[in-house]
Amino acid sequence: MKTSTLRSTRRLRTAKVAAVVAVGVLALTACGGGSDSDDDGDAEATQATFEAGTTMETLQKAGKITIGTKFDQPGFGLKGLSGEPEGFDVEIAKIIAEGLGIDDDNITWVETPSAVRETKIEDGEVSLVAATYTINDERKKRITFAGPYYEAGQQVMVRSDDSAITGPESFKTNADLKVCSVAGSTPADNISSYLASKSQLTTFDVYSKCADALRNKQVDAVTTDNVILLGLVGDSDGAFKVVGDTFTKEPYGIGVKKGDTAFCQYIVDTLKKASQDGDYEEAWTETAGKVEGSTVPTLPTADACA
Repeated sequence: MKTSTLRSTRRLRTAKVAAVVAVGVLALTACGGGSDSDDDGDAEATQATFEAGTTMETLQKAGKITIGTKFDQPGFGLKGLSGEPEGFDVEIAKIIAEGLGIDDDNITWVETPSAVRETKIEDGEVSLVAATYTINDERKKRITFAGPYYEAGQQVMVRSDDSAITGPESFKTNADLKVCSVAGSTPADNISSYLASKSQLTTFDVYSKCADALRNKQVDAVTTDNVILLGLVGDSDGAFKVVGDTFTKEPYGIGVKKGDTAFCQYIVDTLKKASQDGDYEEAWTETAGKVEGSTVPTLPTADACA
């Protein structure tokens, strides 16, 4: 999904325009000579200077960053043949890193399934998490969210030859049906109110195991956010389909250490700039946007950093 064109285009923009301005957090200082352009007419590169002691300054000085994402979700975070994760979340994280002067080769990716995302942030194993991470009040007690940068909605995926399940209500009317989701995820919590019995829900640590269980007829359905399901459908060789309408709203945010509002604001401003420059749309079209049925999103209005 990641292309050299996508990478080079973004780096060219980074070299030609100012980095994101986070009021009270960073100032911009020009590099190079005193003129406004060089002999070739290219715009002068601009380097962001961050306030001493901030996460941004620390990461910029280190020249490297560790980022948490998922490795099993086509379109958003999938570890491909290259051995590196690919997808929309991955590209969003790269945009954030590039604003700090950190290139792709200096990012260390850590797999962060739903159940361990807060722990990875709290323990300092990662600087941020971009992993289809729904913003909710319970998680806000432990970490700070930047965003949302995307809004998904939960749906249900079944085998292509299944006509018995038409949406989440089907589990209430037929207690024999089993549905799979990921432990510690918002979708697993959401589906519980649609079940006739708690025993209908099977959970694993990653969605790929749910897809395997569906294929092997150990469960009758998988439920999570629509874009994740579309990716699984696209990789199923026609074995799966999505049924019913979305029945939740899932705003995805970037998770950072609790109370690091300066870093949060930097991320918010960076993604706003990426939306204006076209990098946000390009990140989508080169990843999740390749899945049939997907549409180019608009960057949602960010919540206040707290």
